[in-house]
Amino acid sequence: MTVQQAFDRSRNIDVHVASMSDSRERAIAGVTTGLIGAGEEVTWRARHFGVPFRMTSRISEFDPPSSFVDEQVAGPFRSFRHEHEFSDDAAGGTLMVDRVRFAAPFGPLGRAAELVLGPYLRRLIEHRNAILASDEAPPSTK
Repeated sequence: MTVQQAFDRSRNIDVHVASMSDSRERAIAGVTTGLIGAGEEVTWRARHFGVPFRMTSRISEFDPPSSFVDEQVAGPFRSFRHEHEFSDDAAGGTLMVDRVRFAAPFGPLGRAAELVLGPYLRRLIEHRNAILASDEAPPSTK
């Protein structure tokens, strides 16, 4: 997969929904299908740990096809920032790097929640990326 293809799959709402079927994640407002771009928002509804939640994210940085950032503008976290970076790798494929920084809610209990949420988010992103890299992902068109 080329850098451009990885970049487009990573910002494709339909691919995200397909990769998060276990949590029944759905785009319910803003950009709800196809490719999301600079300054655009999407509101997600999902269920994690048996708890329903909504989260609105905005594409706050956009440098095609090498990177983009989505950040929570409303939702369950005190803060949430997801950086996506793409580059050619030595084997002729694409290297995709995700960096997630978040602060959990719950005041003084936040640190304990972060110890649970950190590994959980890592597994979600690893699963999502496996779908992105597979033939299971829908085409990336707008």
